Amino acid sequence: MNQKNLSAHLAVLGANIIFGLNYVIAKGIMPNWLEPRAIIVLRVLGAASVFWLVDMIGSSQTVARKDMKRMFIAAFFGIALNQIMFFEGLNLTTPINASIIMVGTPIFVLLMSSFLIGEKITGRKTIGIILGFSGAAFLILRNGSFSLSSDTELGNLFILINASSYGLFLVLVKPLMKKYKPLTVMKWVFTFGLIFVIPVSWKQISSADFGAIPFNIWLSITYVILFTTILAYFLNNYSLQKISPTATSSYMYLQPIIASLVAIAAGKDRLNLTEIIAGILIFTGVYFINRTPHSAKIV
Repeated sequence: MNQKNLSAHLAVLGANIIFGLNYVIAKGIMPNWLEPRAIIVLRVLGAASVFWLVDMIGSSQTVARKDMKRMFIAAFFGIALNQIMFFEGLNLTTPINASIIMVGTPIFVLLMSSFLIGEKITGRKTIGIILGFSGAAFLILRNGSFSLSSDTELGNLFILINASSYGLFLVLVKPLMKKYKPLTVMKWVFTFGLIFVIPVSWKQISSADFGAIPFNIWLSITYVILFTTILAYFLNNYSLQKISPTATSSYMYLQPIIASLVAIAAGKDRLNLTEIIAGILIFTGVYFINRTPHSAKIV
């Protein structure tokens, strides 16, 4: 790991800690109080509003027309398609299926990075991805098995689309992060995301009974908007200024570890050999992916 890029690694680590905590904190919002697409609208609208507000307080950047087109495309894959496919897919498949498919995201990112921006597929990165995926899958599958039944086929497909679209999003925004501030990119990406999300989510958001939502659920919704969406997306994209999309996505392997640590801290789980082996595999994999030879250049 290059010491000059320490802030980028800390940023993406922070983002994935937020994502890992989200599994526990956000549990219970959907579908008991809000339908999936209703919470997506709140996430995207909240993020766009905050990014615009902060940008107006600071100094705005002018975005070239060709880059605006790229942001529009990135918004479709990283905001609209990514989130809609995840929530719709989760409704049609099992949490274990969804988790296993999601930790395949770094594989998609490596392949897309190689094809679109010329990132090299090295043996070191390949070994790291195999180790990280094995550790994450080992940890997830301790609670059940991967289902290939006909009942989960469509949901599995939606989650696969979700994982690949988020991977493509990371690759698409990488060149933009070299030219613009993360705030500028996120402001426009979430604004364009609203254009895609509102038409397909209007029915659910307009029929939601916001007055019936209790205070503790509002706290969870606030966490999802402020932390899981605004801060985590910002930190992920900040990291892309200095490290590769593959390196950024590799930290996703830590999410099952974080979720397990939270469960252990809350007394709902106990540390056992499965967690220890999975942790070793995951941390070794992330190290291999992010280890930069002295002569190599960060892409």
